[in-house]
Amino acid sequence: MSLIVQKFGGSSVATAQKILAAARRAIQAQRVGHQVVVVVSARGDKTDELIALAKEISENPPAREMDMLLSTGEQESVALLAMAVQELGHQSISMTGAQIGIVTDSTHGKARIRSISTDRMHRALEQGKIVIAAGFQGVDDDFNITTLGRGGSDTTAVALAAVLQADFCEIYTDVEGVFSTDPRIVKEARKIGRISYDEMLEMASLGAGVMHSRSIEFAKKYRVPLWVKPSFSDGAGTLIAPESDDPSAVVTGVALVKNEARVTLHGIPDRPGVMRLIFGKLAQRKIPIDMVVQDVGAEGLAEVTFTVPQDDLAETLTAAEEASKELNAGTVRHGTNVSKISVVGSGMKTHSGVAAQMFQSLATAGVNISLITTGDIKISVLVDRDQALAAVEAVHQGFQLEQAVSTVPSVGSVAREHRGEESLPHDELERSVVAKLSSMEDIVVSEVVLEPDQARVTLRNIPDQPGVSGRIFTAIAQGGVMVDIIVQNAGHDGIASLSFTVPRGQLEKCLELLKEILAEWPDTAVSSDPEIAKISVMGIGLRSHTGVGDKMFRALAEANINVQMISTSEIRISVLIDHASGPDAEACLLEAFR
Repeated sequence: MSLIVQKFGGSSVATAQKILAAARRAIQAQRVGHQVVVVVSARGDKTDELIALAKEISENPPAREMDMLLSTGEQESVALLAMAVQELGHQSISMTGAQIGIVTDSTHGKARIRSISTDRMHRALEQGKIVIAAGFQGVDDDFNITTLGRGGSDTTAVALAAVLQADFCEIYTDVEGVFSTDPRIVKEARKIGRISYDEMLEMASLGAGVMHSRSIEFAKKYRVPLWVKPSFSDGAGTLIAPESDDPSAVVTGVALVKNEARVTLHGIPDRPGVMRLIFGKLAQRKIPIDMVVQDVGAEGLAEVTFTVPQDDLAETLTAAEEASKELNAGTVRHGTNVSKISVVGSGMKTHSGVAAQMFQSLATAGVNISLITTGDIKISVLVDRDQALAAVEAVHQGFQLEQAVSTVPSVGSVAREHRGEESLPHDELERSVVAKLSSMEDIVVSEVVLEPDQARVTLRNIPDQPGVSGRIFTAIAQGGVMVDIIVQNAGHDGIASLSFTVPRGQLEKCLELLKEILAEWPDTAVSSDPEIAKISVMGIGLRSHTGVGDKMFRALAEANINVQMISTSEIRISVLIDHASGPDAEACLLEAFR
């Protein structure tokens, strides 16, 4: 018999009527032949109410007791939903995280799942019961109640779907699915029918609020098809699944992270080990850094800029000052009132001109770019916060995302795609999967990739004004040159610097294409290096697992390899090094990540 997991968010179970509606959906799924596990969040604003109540008691309530308190919100929901299913004439049983057997580490408020038992859930399902599971919570080895942090109920749902080998997981929410951008910002935003795990990972981490990136990490790692569906209608929603073989749009969506902060270490030594020290200080505090821009060094000094959530700024500045003190060099600067705009799409891996189109769209809207970073399937820029909404609208229109068409495949085809060619009996298959989940949230680095045939171009003293980056990359794209990594650091005194990589064989053509534009800016200095290699670690959730960057830079430093440029994303961390160091870098990273 097929098995599905359904998840209902707080707004979907906020009232008795909505709880009964959720119960009817679960019963309908069981009637058509599925075994059903339902994961439920706390009702409505219950979690916020409990936090406010705790604050009335204590300004700094103990983390353990906060987890004990907040877990009651989901316990209330599962009990009420189980009652509703039984009132409608069907069998059900509610379970807390502890009763299910969700075992976590002991990090209160941000616990990570270590293992999940399936025995009790299977017994209930075989008895014909709908299992109603509390999201957001588990227990540690000492039976202390823990909570999973932001997006915890989504994480619970996808983790249960993984360990139970569910055919798919339905996430019911108060929106119709995943959109090309926030429809509250751009009313012409379209619903996406299907999106790949990698695209959704980037969209989620870049501010698309439908799902948290941690749940997508689980889904990709264990190949769980996700359906994001509206709880208030029978809409088809959005499928999140492996990348389709069908042709897709070059750009899938535009994301906004509104409340970013920028931190710069200026005048740091350009030598091996410096990045390892900086990233190590941040990893110790579990600070998830986002955009990372490192200038190509000049006269023995370099500059690195990165962004963090604004709420993490104070702790980030402490870490940066500690790094500067240990280096006995560098000054720390920071800026607020900035936002990050990103375009995401699997198609940009094989299409040139995406950066040019994005930068031209922003220039037309009069939006200046202060930072640029790129990944395989995303381009991110930092802009003034008061221009953020106009920037999203301009980029969305620039790529004509309101005109794209995306269809949703049938449930049957997704289930077949998910099962693939597995030939093991179900019991053996589940035992195999459970064995792999002994530590469900371990860092997953799947590959170390060396690309030795890169060349770098650096432009210093370019005007720091709207349209400059657009003109540069339009000229390059029109000449058929494929650009890979792009980094632009924060401008100072009206000038900025920009570095990017191209295939080594296209370097001379690229430099020729730039001559006409650069003639307009006589103070701009051009340098290039044809002997560059890019080394990357690839996997899942690399940005949110703060230890990945620390381990990568530690290994490179121990091998005495200097880092020239950095590019980060949810699925890849890449650095540029000199060509001769490529084989040694590959060997040390293969060893570091086993």
